[in-house]
Amino acid sequence: METQPIQFTAIIQQQGNMNAAYVEFPFSVQELFGRKGQVKIRAIFDGHAEYRGSLSKMKSEQHLLGLTQEIRKQLGKTFGDKVLVSLTEDLEERTVSIAEDIASVLNENPVAKALFDAMSYTHRKEYIRWIEEAKKAETRERRMLKMIEMILEGKKGI
Repeated sequence: METQPIQFTAIIQQQGNMNAAYVEFPFSVQELFGRKGQVKIRAIFDGHAEYRGSLSKMKSEQHLLGLTQEIRKQLGKTFGDKVLVSLTEDLEERTVSIAEDIASVLNENPVAKALFDAMSYTHRKEYIRWIEEAKKAETRERRMLKMIEMILEGKKGI
């Protein structure tokens, strides 16, 4: 059953001095979703920029929704700008598609593969994105090996 999107307008806030942004969710997560913690959502900003993420309480009164640099670039917006947000709860399983060469490197190292598989969707997605952004084959190779090393060292992300 598809629920009606929750819509609101918000001001893009800056997270401290970092190049990180968020908007405040102006409603009660408890009332809308029946829980207090993190809620996985699908959002559409200004009617066209799609994002899968979470509403999270980050030592804040209200739940917050992050806006990645990529989303802000798509919108042509930055801190202090207004944005229209339309969101629904994301009930679909989150999977990361893994290219054959990356899968084979993971399969060669069962310990790293088990640790990778146990990571959150976001961390797995970041590792894969980092490798796939490589422009040269040598860089891609190096990043795949570095990923295995980092996973074995207990690093959850890039």
